[in-house]
Amino acid sequence: MPRNHQVTRQWLLLKRLEDVRGATLSELAESLPEDYSRHPRTIRRDLEALEAAHIPLITDRRNGQTVWRLMDGYRQTLPLALSPTELMALVFSRDLLKPLDGTEIKASLDSALTKAAAALPAEGATYVENLRGHFAVGLGSHKAYREHRHTIDQLSRAISRTRTVQMRYYTASRNQTRRREVDPYRLWYSDGGLFLIGYCHLRRDVRTFAVDRIRSLSLTNRPCQMPLCFDLDAYVKDSLVVMRGKPIELELLFDKATTAWVKGRIWHHSQQVHKTRDGRLALSLRVADTPELVGWVLHFGGGVQVIGPATFRDKVRDEARKILEQGDLAARTVPRALRRNRDAPTSLLRA
Repeated sequence: MPRNHQVTRQWLLLKRLEDVRGATLSELAESLPEDYSRHPRTIRRDLEALEAAHIPLITDRRNGQTVWRLMDGYRQTLPLALSPTELMALVFSRDLLKPLDGTEIKASLDSALTKAAAALPAEGATYVENLRGHFAVGLGSHKAYREHRHTIDQLSRAISRTRTVQMRYYTASRNQTRRREVDPYRLWYSDGGLFLIGYCHLRRDVRTFAVDRIRSLSLTNRPCQMPLCFDLDAYVKDSLVVMRGKPIELELLFDKATTAWVKGRIWHHSQQVHKTRDGRLALSLRVADTPELVGWVLHFGGGVQVIGPATFRDKVRDEARKILEQGDLAARTVPRALRRNRDAPTSLLRA
């Protein structure tokens, strides 16, 4: 049995033992999912492992049976009446917000979790360290926001005080920076990036702004108000990740090899999947037609076919053609540039 499976089973047993009534061996066994070993001998070994980690377990007699439970006062000594596993999970999960390192949000979280860790009994802290040896948090690609700390603080104040902000914002698609006035509604973290959602006075519509593209920002004295009818979930529901656009009914077909890692993932809340008779995977979803969606489809390479709509299939084909053309151009021009650099004077290269 994998070691992490064993640690998870012990975690589930500890969670069951948080009940003030405790549990017998048979009750502990019944609380485990079916794919975990429920043999009394295995559960006894798990309880011994928890005791070795200095989790204060005690036994009582109830109706002629041995009942295991946590020592009285163990839960009450924790802040906010959090259970041991709840507090351990909080301390263990602090790495999930690493992308916000350097911001007040992350600093406040670190401060809170440091206090939580200090309040955790020594035996609980030891168990958290043991968990770190079996579980890890993979964040994937994300942006760093340390240099945008001041901007995030200002946006947070503007949202809490319901004040319009003035900012200079860089639009990547137009390669230009323009002055904007925005009524800030929400800060939204998605796909490794932090975004401001608010009403743009220039566009006269609700827009999404990447926080790292805000060049400067200041609060005004003009009050603003988020409409009562505004629903963030509804606003972003058609986006694959961030970009918004006209929704389309996208149909994809994955080959057998690609199906192995596509299946079981939630790509979008609207998705519907089914296996074909030959073992391939058909995926359909209602999602915004955006460059973001084109890039997502392309990242599957030759393992996916765009069944429809035809207009979107043409966009994917055109983008793939551009990639090939750029590759051919680079193959012709880059070697020449390298040769020129090799022939350049050493002083010029240093410069």
